[in-house]
Amino acid sequence: MSTQQNASANTPQTRQAVEAIAARPTAKVLIVGGGINGVGTFRDLALQGVDVVLVERGDYCQGASGASSHMIHGGIRYLENGEFRLVQESVVERNRLMKIAPHYVKPLKTTIPIFSTFSGILSAPMRFLTHKQGKPKERGAFLIKLGLSLYDSFSRDGGTVPRHQFRGRTKALEELPRLNPGIKYAASYFDASVHNPERLTLDVLNDGLKAGGDKARAANYLSVVGPAEAAPGVVRLRDELTGEEFDFSADIVVNVTGAWVDQSNTALGAPTTFMGGTKGSHIVLDHPELLAATGGREIFFEHTDGRIVLIYPMGDRVLVGTTDINADMNEDAVCTDEEIDYFFDLVAHVFPDIAVSRDQIVYTFSGVRPLPRHDDTAPGFVSRDYRIEKREQDFGAVRATVLSLVGGKWTTFRALSEHLADEVLGLIGVQRKVSTAKLSIGGGVGFPADDAGVQQWIKQRLNPAAGLDAARVDGLLTRYGTRADDVIAYLGQGEDRLLHSTHELSVRELHWMAEHEQIGHLVDVLIRRTSLAFRGLVTGELLRETAEVLSEPLGWDKDRIVAEINHATTVLERMHLVQLDSLVA
Repeated sequence: MSTQQNASANTPQTRQAVEAIAARPTAKVLIVGGGINGVGTFRDLALQGVDVVLVERGDYCQGASGASSHMIHGGIRYLENGEFRLVQESVVERNRLMKIAPHYVKPLKTTIPIFSTFSGILSAPMRFLTHKQGKPKERGAFLIKLGLSLYDSFSRDGGTVPRHQFRGRTKALEELPRLNPGIKYAASYFDASVHNPERLTLDVLNDGLKAGGDKARAANYLSVVGPAEAAPGVVRLRDELTGEEFDFSADIVVNVTGAWVDQSNTALGAPTTFMGGTKGSHIVLDHPELLAATGGREIFFEHTDGRIVLIYPMGDRVLVGTTDINADMNEDAVCTDEEIDYFFDLVAHVFPDIAVSRDQIVYTFSGVRPLPRHDDTAPGFVSRDYRIEKREQDFGAVRATVLSLVGGKWTTFRALSEHLADEVLGLIGVQRKVSTAKLSIGGGVGFPADDAGVQQWIKQRLNPAAGLDAARVDGLLTRYGTRADDVIAYLGQGEDRLLHSTHELSVRELHWMAEHEQIGHLVDVLIRRTSLAFRGLVTGELLRETAEVLSEPLGWDKDRIVAEINHATTVLERMHLVQLDSLVA
């Protein structure tokens, strides 16, 4: 049994995780960064039996990993950059994730509206050769057809999605009648979506913790604040919830902090200039008319400025994104008024008779892509591929190897983690024992293969007397995959009730999250353990009730409850662009 499991049941799990690391402040490998690439590498190394620790200064999947376009895609536009290796790997990994994480990764039909036939034929080769944006020029049908044919070719081995289709104007408007009538063609193909990137990250993390036992430890809200203050330590760690600090030692430090790699290396005492991240913003709309107009598919297209943008349905909401702007790492990434105007303009470009207004925005979010330094290269042509930078560094009397990950994207996290883990295994002289290529992730194990299977799974777990009607069981399956069985068993171990402020959560489910999912702040539940914030369903009543329910397992007193509500309000108002109702009496 691990140290975390031995800890007092009255201690919040976040604190248990930190105490497990502080009690044995050494490991073979220290991973800094709890986004999907850091967590994926943690899982891979844990499966190999490596003594590994992961620390994250905020919550898991809080940075760019949680601010993505929610797509698992091959990256058709990377073909124009000549990144054929990346596209092939991305397509293979997209197909693989639909198999090993079917609870969260789903096929996504995508349509490209096309307004010309031969546009871009002359400019595209120049962009390919020079990686300079030049004057924006929309890609016409010829170029898009060529790109999609190449894209299909990468799916020939192990492909799980249909090949692309082309439609003329008449057929395209029959399928999507609200499209701009000025289109000449529409091309459709399949990629995939991940509606719950935060929960998929937690599943990957939990797989690593389960596989590694005592040798795998991870804590959120635990940051690297500098080199160790005393030998034989390597780094100084700080518990961001209590302010307590301690030294930690490792032979290898893996810096997987995304766009903050350079800042993290500076904190470690060896500044670097690897990164040049770009900001990507999105808005989420409660807009039934626009939702219906998409026909259940993503609309993926090139705006008049040459930027690739998207509109696609997520449940009963519509996600619109994204921008690609050089980021200032000294400022918080937030969606600006100018970006919102830009999104409205692009919606009008594709659906000209559908009006969109600010009061239909229920959520906004922004993240900084972990791109390499690119100087004069236009953001859209910066490589989305990844590389590993290695250096030996003296930490006082101790020498350690530091690996810095530059680049990386959601779709390739499993392959990237495998490459990074193999680099570590080579350095410590350990042979790989397990491949993750076909290893199901978390709640993807035994997940029903089709809708009929889903309905059967739900039917077998109905228990109206315990509050488990079809809607509730379906919600649990959507949130946890087949790990919902663990949650259902926990719900049945005591009295339970749904919250008054939402029928999507119950008292005991919140207690389960507190005991099993390292909740540090109230906002973690609203943004990353559920989709309530994303869908604009957070109210003052929900904040108050959720904080009060969590206070018991997390040991929050009245002052802490008020502080958590105020903190959540500040975070959410920055993302919603609307004022929440009065939160604290």
